[in-house]
Amino acid sequence: MKIIHDTNGTVCAYEIEVEVDDSTKEVKDVVFRGGCPGNHLGITALVRGMTASEAVKRLSGICCGSRQSSCPDQLAEALKKVL
Repeated sequence: MKIIHDTNGTVCAYEIEVEVDDSTKEVKDVVFRGGCPGNHLGITALVRGMTASEAVKRLSGICCGSRQSSCPDQLAEALKKVL
């Protein structure tokens, strides 16, 4: 399953595309649009192969400075849509 998640506007990335295997629920790929490419490539490398539920558990609630959310938190929100 592939989805596109529009972020909430308080983070640098404006959109996250997530692909999750339908049967195993493992994260196959993540593409962030906007924001810091190095951090996003790092996040993608870390969650690729991880189950969506484990990624949600690890990334939910992470804030970026004084912002209410972050790119990892928004990835968790996107993954919740496929669970």
